[in-house]
Amino acid sequence: MKQMDYQPLAGQVALVTGASSGIGMGVAKALALAGASVGVNHPNMPDSANQVVEEIRAAGGTAMALSADVGNEDQVRSMFAQLIESYGTIDILVANAGLQRDAALVDMTLAEWQFVLNVNLTGQFLCAREATREFLRRGVVPGRSVAAGKIICMSSVHEKIPWAGHCNYAASKGGVMLMMKSLAQELAPHHIRVNSIGPGAIKTPINRMAWETPEAETELLKLIPYNRVGVPADIARAAVWLASDDSDYVTGITLFVDGGMTLYPGFATGG
Repeated sequence: MKQMDYQPLAGQVALVTGASSGIGMGVAKALALAGASVGVNHPNMPDSANQVVEEIRAAGGTAMALSADVGNEDQVRSMFAQLIESYGTIDILVANAGLQRDAALVDMTLAEWQFVLNVNLTGQFLCAREATREFLRRGVVPGRSVAAGKIICMSSVHEKIPWAGHCNYAASKGGVMLMMKSLAQELAPHHIRVNSIGPGAIKTPINRMAWETPEAETELLKLIPYNRVGVPADIARAAVWLASDDSDYVTGITLFVDGGMTLYPGFATGG
């Protein structure tokens, strides 16, 4: 890690949920390099979260680890209280925490359905609500950001593309899409921007089986017109932009970062 010469988020405070690995880790590091003080949330991975914090600090940034299950209201409130006590406020929320529990419909248990929805959708709601309460309390601070706050929901190409065998995950991301748009509509008059990032296939631990062998990667590339599998840095750069004043007139959109996966590549040779 190396600090950026241009720091569009200097003086701001960010919270990234699910930041101890994968996309969340990449986003947390990128926000720190862009100048933000970063809360690195984890549910039960203190060693990994502390490693992320150490790497941020070694590069000259500011960060702290925050333990919370985002689907637990009391833990979310406690996490925000700790962040605000340490850093004074919050400017940026990246609601990234998410997981999969895959099964065919006839085999999926109610517990698997509820667990995925609770983390992927309810967790984003709880974090967005707490962040918004602080944004509204503080308002716009001249010289800090032209917005009172920025919320970035981590969605997926599967808010748009159906995914057989993953109905709980796809339903959670479809819910994130309309929650994000509804929040953007409600909060825009308060100068709070709400957007989503929709990653495609990204090389993270959650989908390692889909890309870790040459054979698996070749098969996966059939779904990606740009002909490469993404990496967390692809998502991180998009997050920095959406969190910065460079995107100030952008709200209520899903920015798909997917190498063209949502272009229905099967139709490239006819339909």
